[in-house]
Amino acid sequence: MLPRIAITIGDPAGIGPEVALRAAHDATVLSCCRPILFGDARILRAVGEKLGLPVPRHVYGAQAWPQADAPTPAILDLPMASTAEFRPGEVSRETGAASYGYILAAIDAAMRGQVDAVTTGPIHKEALDAAGVPYPGHTEIFAAKTLADRVCMMLTSSELTCSFVTTHVGYRDVPGLLNQDRVRDVIELSDQAIRRMQGREPRLIVCGLNPHAGENGLFGEREEERFIIPAIRDAQQRGIQVAGPLPPDTAFLPARRRATDCFICMYHDQGHIPLKALAFDLAVNITLGLPIIRTSVDHGTALDIAWHGVADASSMVQAITLAAKLCGRPEPAAAQGALR
Repeated sequence: MLPRIAITIGDPAGIGPEVALRAAHDATVLSCCRPILFGDARILRAVGEKLGLPVPRHVYGAQAWPQADAPTPAILDLPMASTAEFRPGEVSRETGAASYGYILAAIDAAMRGQVDAVTTGPIHKEALDAAGVPYPGHTEIFAAKTLADRVCMMLTSSELTCSFVTTHVGYRDVPGLLNQDRVRDVIELSDQAIRRMQGREPRLIVCGLNPHAGENGLFGEREEERFIIPAIRDAQQRGIQVAGPLPPDTAFLPARRRATDCFICMYHDQGHIPLKALAFDLAVNITLGLPIIRTSVDHGTALDIAWHGVADASSMVQAITLAAKLCGRPEPAAAQGALR
């Protein structure tokens, strides 16, 4: 039987509902999984009616979970508390609370074994904050709610794959969050994930934090010497094929990309900028280290084009199909917990 994938529709005011509807009826998606949309059925019907998109006919309430053999695509109806202030394309507390609720419901379903994986639509961090959500993004929510103590974000595409030592923090906070254990953990999680996805020993490169990777301590506070190099050596002693630290400005040259399976980046934009320049709308976000499988689109809510019928569902399709692939791929013993 095909795996059941929970697909959260993201912030209702953004493009999440549109790309979720498009993906749920995509032939590639339907050939590899049974999609269940987690969101407000009224919102999905409104989007479908406005844009002429098919809407799943099978709708279930949160207290009437569909049986294992129930038909899909389907909707798990999670109504917004109020739609009085709801406007497509506008940030609001209501949509932030709604999108957070979809995530929590999907995590709960995955932890209970009611779905085999979760794929998340785009959320708006300002809306989350307005709703009082104490987490800056998906990665942090999933880590907290699954009690995972060693997680990291990986973005993967056919052009480039990156994992991140830090994510949604300001630049000035990054150095204080680096330590040898954290860098080594991200190296190990990335090694395990690539082994599972590609079935072979990966080649990893670690980027430095400072210009020229510190130039032997001339730039920065010797973070390369204090944390990054010791973590690389530790990982090498554990049999991981990893090199670095390399200067970030030359790490992503074409020849090096072709010879590298994953780049370990010290902060958010160090990897997001090259990846989105090369594969915008085609990359997939994976949270490594969780007890469940979670993938996501690699784009935002795009409020300016929300409900206009022009959103590209390619990233959502890629994220769902990768989640389905991971459901059917057994973990090597050494990789327990890397992707699930």
